[in-house]
Amino acid sequence: MISKEITIKIPNGLEARPVALLVQVASQYECSIYVVSNEKRVNAKSIMGMMSLGISTGEKVTVIADGADEEAAIENIEKYLSSK
Repeated sequence: MISKEITIKIPNGLEARPVALLVQVASQYECSIYVVSNEKRVNAKSIMGMMSLGISTGEKVTVIADGADEEAAIENIEKYLSSK
């Protein structure tokens, strides 16, 4: 299991479309992936769960991945969340 703190740089934060794209990125991996924000932990493969976080640009989240492809998952999720 690995975790990484990532600052959200997507211009409008994680609203509907960016959340849907994040779920697509996360769903490519077999490992379990969670996003933690303000002590709330949700499955990164769940659109409704991710929407419930209401994450804005500039906020920091912790991404946790556990499984065979955890390193690739964290790397690609960080690339997506850090894109402007």
